[in-house]
Amino acid sequence: MAHRLFEEKEHAASYWKYRVSPSAQLIDKVLVFLEKKKGLPFELAVDVGCGSGQGTVLLANHFSTVVGTDISPAQLEVAMELATAQNITYRHCPAENLPFGDSSADLLTAMSAFHWFDRPRFLQEANRVLKPRGCLALINYTMDMELSHADCCPNSLNDVCKEFYAALQPYRNPHLGPSSVELYRQTYEALSYTEKEWQECVWVRRSVPVSSYIGMVESFSSYQALLQKDPEEARRLSSHITHRLLTVMGVTSSETEVIVGVRYFYLLACKPGNE
Repeated sequence: MAHRLFEEKEHAASYWKYRVSPSAQLIDKVLVFLEKKKGLPFELAVDVGCGSGQGTVLLANHFSTVVGTDISPAQLEVAMELATAQNITYRHCPAENLPFGDSSADLLTAMSAFHWFDRPRFLQEANRVLKPRGCLALINYTMDMELSHADCCPNSLNDVCKEFYAALQPYRNPHLGPSSVELYRQTYEALSYTEKEWQECVWVRRSVPVSSYIGMVESFSSYQALLQKDPEEARRLSSHITHRLLTVMGVTSSETEVIVGVRYFYLLACKPGNE
C-alpha cells in the first residue's frame, strides 16, 4: 500500500525551501546511463512523486518534455507556482497508476519518493510506461547528514546532529523499515532487469544557514510525526539542537553558514528491448 504524507500546503512550501535536490553531477550519471543504454533522442521524462518539483526542473534541459506527477495537490500547486521551463507540466495521480501510454517514456525517475509507493505495483507500472531500452532511476539520500564549519571540529558538530537524529528515530515510519539504503538495495537485487547499476555513496555538499539545516530536518516525516504528537517537544528539540550547534561553532546567529553533506544513493535500470 502506498503511504500519503507531506500534503499540507505549508509543508509542501517547506519542501521547496529546505529540501536538497540531486546535484547536476548526479543527474549527469543518470543521463550517461540512459544514453549508453537507449541512445538519443531524449523525448519524455516522467518524475514520479515529484513533490514541489526540485528534481523535476533538473531534467528540463535534457528532454523535449518533462512531466512531474504527485498524489498531493498541495505539492503540485507549489511546483506549478515555481516552474519556469516551458517544457515541464505536472499531473495529479498516484505513482501506481500513471496517465501515460504503454512504452511511452524514455526515463522514469523517483527522487526521494520510491520508498513511499506501493513498490511492487509501481515497478509494474514503470515497466509498462517505459519504452524498450528506457531507464528507471530511483534516487534517495540518507538522513544522517554531516555538517562542517571552518572554525570548529566536524566531529563536535556531527555529535550534535547524531543527537537530533537519535531523538527522531522512534518516530520513523514503519513503512520505511530500519534502513532506506537497505530497502533500495533489496529492490535493486530483486529487479528482473539484467542491465542495472547500484551506487551507495555519492556526496552532495552545499553551504546553507544553520536555520536551513534545521528546516530540512524538520521537513522529514519523523520530525513531522513528533510535531503532530507533541508540538511543544518538537519545537523544544529544534531549539535545543540549534543552540547546541551555535555553541559548538562559537557564533550567535542561526543564519551562520555551514557546509551540509548529504549522502545520496541510487538505482539505475534499463528495460529490455524488443527481441
